[in-house]
Amino acid sequence: MENCLKEQKLGLKSDRTSTQTFEGNQLRLWFASIAYVLMNALREQCLTKTEFQNATVETIRTKLLKLGAVITITKRRVLIAISSACPYKESFATVYKCLSQLPNQLLIMT
Repeated sequence: MENCLKEQKLGLKSDRTSTQTFEGNQLRLWFASIAYVLMNALREQCLTKTEFQNATVETIRTKLLKLGAVITITKRRVLIAISSACPYKESFATVYKCLSQLPNQLLIMT
């Protein structure tokens, strides 16, 4: 449990209080908590057979989610063009395939 709190604090900056009001800081903490739950679900369901299966939230965020791409939006689809030099394009493709096969409903974590 302590490692989860440490990972959330360091990786998602949940200890940061950037506003003067209690409500603003509480909302920021809620967003960080939701982001941690989503990243943990991503790790457990889609990153199990990749090099990111034991990665921290910070590593997943910086290496897999922060990447340069050209996004083209048409009437029927959204195209994401990743550079051919991207070192994690296979992992990104694996995660995308896994996410597209999940059912279109809210997954409840137990």
